[in-house]
Amino acid sequence: MTNRCLAFIIKNQDPLTLPPDATVQHACQCMWERRVGAVLVTDGDRLVGIFTGRDAVRTLAEGQPPAATPLSAVMTAAPDTIAPDAMAIDALRRMADCGYRHLPIVDAGKLVGIVSRGDFKGLELDRLEDETCLWERIA
Repeated sequence: MTNRCLAFIIKNQDPLTLPPDATVQHACQCMWERRVGAVLVTDGDRLVGIFTGRDAVRTLAEGQPPAATPLSAVMTAAPDTIAPDAMAIDALRRMADCGYRHLPIVDAGKLVGIVSRGDFKGLELDRLEDETCLWERIA
């Protein structure tokens, strides 16, 4: 399982995408309906940002009106991405190292999917934990 390619994980995936001018309120409604934690903000097939539940909370905490705030104002622009031929453990490492829970998958500039920490189970998470413990002992 630890050598699974990301293309296998995202096969037949239909990620939630919205344009940069969609409002935070609309994004949150879509996230709730689809039961997902992130929206991929796109301009056509091109990924321009990501909006997550954390961004929604920050938007509310800062007092920005969700019905009037566009995603472009609160999204993470030009998010980190990974290729579909990368291994699952590589995606997990990147998410752990960088402190985020969602990682868009882009192939030759075209958005093809997204993985989240919740997509990984069992051996992949065990391997990441083993690696983390090893590095902690070495450091």
